[in-house]
Amino acid sequence: MDYSEKWGSSIDEATRLALEELGVTIDDVEVIVLEEPSRGFFGIGSKLAHVRVEKKKVETPVVKEVKAEPKKEVKPSKKPNNNGKAKKDNVKKDVKKPEKVSEPVKASSKDEYADMETVTEHAALTFLNDLVRDMGIDVTITCKVKDDLVYVDIEGKDSSTVIGKRGQTLDSIQYLTSLVVNKGEGEYVRVVVDAEHYRAKREKTLEQLAQRLASKVKKSRKPMKLEPMNPYERKVIHATLQNHPYVTTRSEGEEPYRRVIIELKK
Repeated sequence: MDYSEKWGSSIDEATRLALEELGVTIDDVEVIVLEEPSRGFFGIGSKLAHVRVEKKKVETPVVKEVKAEPKKEVKPSKKPNNNGKAKKDNVKKDVKKPEKVSEPVKASSKDEYADMETVTEHAALTFLNDLVRDMGIDVTITCKVKDDLVYVDIEGKDSSTVIGKRGQTLDSIQYLTSLVVNKGEGEYVRVVVDAEHYRAKREKTLEQLAQRLASKVKKSRKPMKLEPMNPYERKVIHATLQNHPYVTTRSEGEEPYRRVIIELKK
């Protein structure tokens, strides 16, 4: 492993975690700060420090080219072979195979909620507009409703603050919005809060991660522990590999540190 990306409450903590994973000292690496930590508003919108620690490249010594002495010309034998003809060497041309290009992560269609009615007044919209104003962030909020579903989309230059580390802040905002919408005695309404279509992108990324780690487990025959995930993300991993011929999945630990284990089938 040539690099490691880690989060922490501070840049020093995130760097320490990355150094431990790589098994090197600070003198052997270059530290790139991807995101500065921030405290947020009442804990909402707070961001952890995010760093990328890369091993320093070792310069390869220059090897001088040594010219070979010219070979003496060898005259071909006049003695013919059995067929009276010289044999021709079969030379195979080196045909390069086209490089495999990995597909970019695709989000689900933006028209997924196209048949829902856009509203300008709703409890979810009022709550979220007040929240982002108090947080001091610049975003645009769109609210759509249909039957027992409310879909809220947040877009803008500060949408990454709303998303947070692996969507944790977005999940918290969705939970609070659901409490506000369902505080009455009416029928339960499902609330989905999204930002820049993050949820569809994250789901696709998790599916690809699950398949990649399953291949590693099959090859190494050793189980792999994933980072702690929320229940929805663990469900995506389990669902992706539920019919895999070689590996199985299980969860262990307590919330919020519960994680998925991928291991060989017995």
